[in-house]
Amino acid sequence: MIAKDGSRPATPPPAATGTTVYTCPMHPQIRQAQPGQCPICGMTLEPVVPTLDSEEDPELSDFRRRFRWTLPLTLAVLGLAMFADRLAGLAPSIRSGLELALATPVIVWGGWPFFVRAVRSVRHLRPNMWTLIGMGVAVAYAYSVAATLVPQRFPASLMHDGRPGLYFEAAAVIVSLTLLGQVLELKARSQTSMALRQLLGLAPKTARRLGHDGSEQDVPLADVHVGDRLRVRPGEKVPVDGTVLEGESAVDESMLTGEPMPVGKRVDDKVTGATLNTSGAFVMRAERVGSETMLAQIVQLVAQAQRSRAPMQRMADAVSGWFVLAVIAVAVATFFLWGLFGPEPRWTFALLNALAVLIIACPCALGLATPMSIMVATGRGAKSGILFRDAAAIESMCRVDTLVVDKTGTLTEGRPRFERVIAAGSHQADAVLGQAASLDQVSEHPLARAIVDEARRREIALHEPEAFDSIRGSGVRGSVQGRRVLLGNTSLMDDAGIDWASLEAQASPLREKGASVVLVAIDDRLAGAVAVSDPVKPTTPAAMATLRAAGVEVIMATGDGWATAHAVAGPLGISRVVGEATPAGKVELIEALKREGRVVAMAGDGINDAPALARADVGIAMGTGTDVAMNSGHITLVKGDLRAIAHARELSAQTVRNMRQNLGFAFVYNALGIPIAAGLLYPFTGMLLSPLIAALAMSLSSVSVIGNALRLRYRP
Repeated sequence: MIAKDGSRPATPPPAATGTTVYTCPMHPQIRQAQPGQCPICGMTLEPVVPTLDSEEDPELSDFRRRFRWTLPLTLAVLGLAMFADRLAGLAPSIRSGLELALATPVIVWGGWPFFVRAVRSVRHLRPNMWTLIGMGVAVAYAYSVAATLVPQRFPASLMHDGRPGLYFEAAAVIVSLTLLGQVLELKARSQTSMALRQLLGLAPKTARRLGHDGSEQDVPLADVHVGDRLRVRPGEKVPVDGTVLEGESAVDESMLTGEPMPVGKRVDDKVTGATLNTSGAFVMRAERVGSETMLAQIVQLVAQAQRSRAPMQRMADAVSGWFVLAVIAVAVATFFLWGLFGPEPRWTFALLNALAVLIIACPCALGLATPMSIMVATGRGAKSGILFRDAAAIESMCRVDTLVVDKTGTLTEGRPRFERVIAAGSHQADAVLGQAASLDQVSEHPLARAIVDEARRREIALHEPEAFDSIRGSGVRGSVQGRRVLLGNTSLMDDAGIDWASLEAQASPLREKGASVVLVAIDDRLAGAVAVSDPVKPTTPAAMATLRAAGVEVIMATGDGWATAHAVAGPLGISRVVGEATPAGKVELIEALKREGRVVAMAGDGINDAPALARADVGIAMGTGTDVAMNSGHITLVKGDLRAIAHARELSAQTVRNMRQNLGFAFVYNALGIPIAAGLLYPFTGMLLSPLIAALAMSLSSVSVIGNALRLRYRP
């Protein structure tokens, strides 16, 4: 059922349902479970997510077949019309009959899809390009049929050599050129999905599943379920996301990280589907399958971004809504003005010029101007590890002049290393570490894993926490073995009324070296501190230099203490630092920057960054971070490399420039084409635009817009 705005009820994404969902490139709100045409613009629907099937688009095959079979007939009709004066021995009535016989298959069979779409547009009250083409071809054909069968009924003003003029050749050529234009357009549109097909091609087709009795069986990837035990042999791709249970190996993760060196994997390490196992063999437990795998989510993000509407497109949408009606009005006015006031043969000129106006004013180029650019840009970004959530993010990224960055996992590797534990008063170091690690077992913060890993390395017994509460941006609190445990920064201790000054002399040198110092309180008394260091990513200094060179101010906002924040920011050339920043504090910082008139991007990877990512003009999530952060961001950097921010900014600038070129071309094309087709230049130059040339220009306009968008695939 179609709503008043032409949309259909939303359909779940194909990855979730296992069925293919089709949508319109110009109107992504149109979604249905079978192929067809858009009820708004009449364009052929295409899959939301393309498949790896090698079969050609059936619409493309159909149009190509119609074009090939009707082209010889069109050329024959055109030849009869062009060389009529040389066929002296051929009676006019016979020539008219031949043209009718040759043109009818072209127009009725070859142009049948166009008439179906034109009728549908009228029935849905959605005039579009097919309305214009259908009207133009139908008027020319119907007029010519009547002139052939009942020429005596026509007035003298329409007669030429005793018979009315015929326009079979115009109608037939328009159909053939439109078929050719559709073939070229469909072929070009298929190239915009190439990046998604390449991503889909990374996934293996089968997995080797281990049975409870020890048997092994190769099964289709769709039959793998969460909890299945899978064997991955050397040279095979990891089938789904999961955890290593047995064995060791080195896995090539370059499809995610871009790093060519394989990464060692052992028991309890995470592995990602579609990465390549290089040397050893291992057994893994499937944890994310189907639409939940990282590869499937990447494909979904790219597909979603490709179908979103850029803010720049709103102007084109508003214009095109009334454009077709205006064109019909211009065509009617052209017909009567030429018929009443034009030179002889007035009504012949009237029909030809009105027909040219209908044909040349195709709004398809206007509608395709931004969607094609967005589709190509998102595909190119995905191949570089940059996932745009929507078209608005692409359009906004090039205007970013301020970047707020988190520290842990964004500037740093996000894989902290334990440094030391400090005990306060009568507490023992291992006891402090054990209480901290017991509480941190359920925390998602990167620092927590380093503390837990060190406690296990020391073989300290850990206990399940009886209560746990995460205080975003400050720390955690809970209960372990009936004792209240508090872990966090100085602000958290101050809020709890705990005096931590006695440890400052030992903690301060560690902070000055860039380590994060986590204070530990047990039963409301200071028990000690744990120092954890997180090295800066090797790529971060180059990324900061590139962003500064591009005129982007970088500001660090971190939950770590001021000393630690400055120790990391100083060598990176970041002059503005906000330490001990809570999630609310990061949001306030972004809002203050926006009030200054800045366009702000926020880059982060943790749950505590999610509010700021959502509030920024452009939220940039690290693909190596949490799902919450990635769901809150507008852009995801799959490799977690900040150098990609500069790349995303440049891609955004190229895409916006490309969209403006396409829109400008579409507007100029119609602004010049319609007056010329109406005969505006005739009084000054004697030039008129043939409907045949108008049909060719109409087809080439859409192809040229798509061709210009495809240039983005090859930009550096």
